Amino acid sequence: MNKPLAGALLALTLLGAGAAPAVAAEADVSAKAVDFAGTVALSNCSGSVVRTAAAQPNDPALVMSNGHCLETGFPAPGEVVVDRASSRSFGLLNSSGTRVATLRAAKIAYGTMTDTDVSLYQLTSTYGQIESRYGIKALELSAVRPAQGTDIKVVSGYWKRIYSCDIDGFAYRLKEGSWTWKDSVRYTSGCDTIGGTSGSPVVDTATGKVVAVNNTGNESGGRCTDNNPCEVDENGVVTVREGINYGQQTYTLAACIGPGSRVDLNRPGCTVPKP
Repeated sequence: MNKPLAGALLALTLLGAGAAPAVAAEADVSAKAVDFAGTVALSNCSGSVVRTAAAQPNDPALVMSNGHCLETGFPAPGEVVVDRASSRSFGLLNSSGTRVATLRAAKIAYGTMTDTDVSLYQLTSTYGQIESRYGIKALELSAVRPAQGTDIKVVSGYWKRIYSCDIDGFAYRLKEGSWTWKDSVRYTSGCDTIGGTSGSPVVDTATGKVVAVNNTGNESGGRCTDNNPCEVDENGVVTVREGINYGQQTYTLAACIGPGSRVDLNRPGCTVPKP
């Protein structure tokens, strides 16, 4: 995983002196206006305020991050967390990367590291309240699977840094330690994400919509070990790509979100694991 970090000092210890956080002015902001607005900083990871196309202003807002970023620790293989009380806080960023508010969770609506690596928090604030108070709109979750070659940006609220690259392809299975993920997004080398970028939204620059959530990378060439995921194809052939990073697609999660921001795992098209 792109390690969740307990704080900046731990981050620098893990990542080395060359991994100091980039300031907002150094970020890569494209002509498509992909910036930090709507992203959040967690205590150990990145995330974003997200919505479906059908979300209404009075719906409770949702924050998306990784399953391995949950404050309760890594979910075990096969474990799915739903509707668990949480009071976690999130630092909301504006377009330049300045923290403008602290948002608060009401519950963990969904979280898992099985088949995918995602967490979804329901907040105590609505989408309308966040927009009216801070002028920030939620990022929209794409309802369709992204394509190979798509130009993307990985936007880290923790580091206030934006990575630019393309979708290089997809891993049929991505194995890391005890966990296995399906149909993972593989980045080209430009998205050299680091610890603390876990949970960052992966944005399609053509649409501005979120197509994946950043979660891991092969750090040292290891084979299917912690922090060194490997790809496994339909025939069981293993490929190791040292230095390459990955995200987990989110269109399957978007299909699970119904009226009132309610996560309904029985909705049509919802294929994420159930408890």
